[in-house]
Amino acid sequence: MINEAKIPENPNHLIDYSCSPLKDIWLAGGCFWGVEAYLARIPGVADTTVGYANGRTERPSYEDVCCRNTGHAETVHVRYAPDRLSLRDLLRQFFLIIDPTSRNRQGNDRGTQYRTGVYYLDPADLPVIQAAVAAEQQRYEQPILTEVVQLSRFDAAEDYHQDYLEKNPNGYCHISFATLPSGNPQASPPLIDPARFPKPDDEALRHILTPGQYQVTQRNITERPFTGAYWDLAEPGLYVDVVTGEPLFLSSDKFESGCGWPCFSKPLDPAVVREEKDSGHGMERMEIRSRSGDSHLGHVFPDGPAETGGLRYCINSAALRFIPLADMEKEGYGAWIGLINKEK
Repeated sequence: MINEAKIPENPNHLIDYSCSPLKDIWLAGGCFWGVEAYLARIPGVADTTVGYANGRTERPSYEDVCCRNTGHAETVHVRYAPDRLSLRDLLRQFFLIIDPTSRNRQGNDRGTQYRTGVYYLDPADLPVIQAAVAAEQQRYEQPILTEVVQLSRFDAAEDYHQDYLEKNPNGYCHISFATLPSGNPQASPPLIDPARFPKPDDEALRHILTPGQYQVTQRNITERPFTGAYWDLAEPGLYVDVVTGEPLFLSSDKFESGCGWPCFSKPLDPAVVREEKDSGHGMERMEIRSRSGDSHLGHVFPDGPAETGGLRYCINSAALRFIPLADMEKEGYGAWIGLINKEK
């Protein structure tokens, strides 16, 4: 597709990485123009370079890679600050923009140079990478085909490929920027640790939740439209999992869809929700469940506003607890106050 939306500002331009110890990883995810632009905007990424990895020839040209069967993969060399961004979370973001079950194809691009891969030099990174792949495999029925191998060589691509979408903002891009993390990394909130939000046992849940909340979150029931507490709520604040309290959605990302349920353009952090195929009721849909509580939340649809990425997270009010902006600090959610657009 052609990238018609304005490329987001790069929050890393606000950070001085000159005194930060940096680590390296090499990620292949199809056409490296969009992959680089996305990865460069993840808070904690200090620098990116596009090039050709693990091929059979030295100093290949773009034509060599595309037309002469040299075995290289279009790859982004990522330098990141581990005190700001863990390899686990970097890989989690990477997997959001690729189809790891596709062989030699991403988007409309086909060929071995468009295979997906994670290439490393530090042996200590391998267990982290393997754990990330294993976690990702749980989301798919088909096997993950993303190769995980040690980097054997990396040759930087030609100058015109470097920062291509910065120089050509309307250029070709096969990925969406909708899943980029929010916020200014200079004042970024801590990563959401699932260990802080354990799920109570079933007996406790029956006492904590109302019957309607229990049926929705634990029995996958959908509440009737226009009946929930939050479908038309416009107050600034934070929406958390009613079961565990884990932060899920910001009021800034809420929009009116007319469907009768609360709708959001994205979760607070892609990691706090997971997707599962739902073939019930004679429909093929993508169910959304919370990470820590495994609560049924709702479904995600590709009919959201184009300017916010085109997704509509349609969520049951009964699966959420709303914390008004004025109460976030005292309830322990002060770290996320700066992410909320108070005027929305």
